[in-house]
Amino acid sequence: MRVTKLAALCAAAVAMGTVSSASADFVLFGGRPEAFANQSRDAKAVKPISQPYFHEDSFVTTDLRAWYLRHDFGDDFSNLGGSAEVYALQVRVALTDRLQLVAYKDGYLQFDTDVNTGLGGGWNDVAAGLKYQFYQDYENQLFAAAGLGYEFPVGDSDVFQNNDEWRLWVSVNKGYGPLHLGATLNYYFQDGEGAVDDSQSVSWHLQADYYLGPWFSPVVALHGYHYIDEGSTNTLNGVDVTNFGSGDSEILATVGGEFRPGPDWQNLGFRAAVDVPVRSGGDDNSLYGWRLTFSVVYEF
Repeated sequence: MRVTKLAALCAAAVAMGTVSSASADFVLFGGRPEAFANQSRDAKAVKPISQPYFHEDSFVTTDLRAWYLRHDFGDDFSNLGGSAEVYALQVRVALTDRLQLVAYKDGYLQFDTDVNTGLGGGWNDVAAGLKYQFYQDYENQLFAAAGLGYEFPVGDSDVFQNNDEWRLWVSVNKGYGPLHLGATLNYYFQDGEGAVDDSQSVSWHLQADYYLGPWFSPVVALHGYHYIDEGSTNTLNGVDVTNFGSGDSEILATVGGEFRPGPDWQNLGFRAAVDVPVRSGGDDNSLYGWRLTFSVVYEF
């Protein structure tokens, strides 16, 4: 039944790509890669600045994104306290002007808890997929894409990794001159052991940035995580940093910005953001706390 649902969602995404429009390039193949070179700098949107494993835009680029995350846990779950740090590198490769290879999860996870839990450090699972930009409207700065990814269970179970996960997502980006809006919707199916056994969930991500000039763009974002089927257990929720699994929902707010070296270095961005929970689904099970995210993006 779950496989049938996933297949239906994939078929719907492909079907959307066959629709045509007189005012936009809404086709399965072809495109106008030279159009980006003719855009003003105002049209340059900030790539997702937080929740990096699951927040994906609609653009097809080749770039490297280095991430450092410092996640301070809430104290509501068994007085766990402490923090986790993540070091990761994402790779995106434009295979064509519409098709992109996305290696969106890897890295090293280090726990530092206030109590003796036995948690230490270990490697994350590795996840990758393909993203297809099925809608292009350069004149109106409107783009949409869909993707399918898989998380390989190669990480360390001691840090709540080593889980299979299928991910299907769609995204849309719209620009209004220097103002840029983006949205991403994800569906996940996890097939692992323990806390995430056969769980299903969805997440959504909204981001807005404003191009103040070649040096800086402020960014705000909202993120929501919701479980459809919590699997065999109802435990913690660390959203994208950890694969704890949970029946609880989380809604998070992000404030940050991207700094660029100047007009001649628009392909290089230094970003910082802070995430805080707006609403947690459980009074006793919430783990999120707050998070600092630092990243560097270089686009080829």
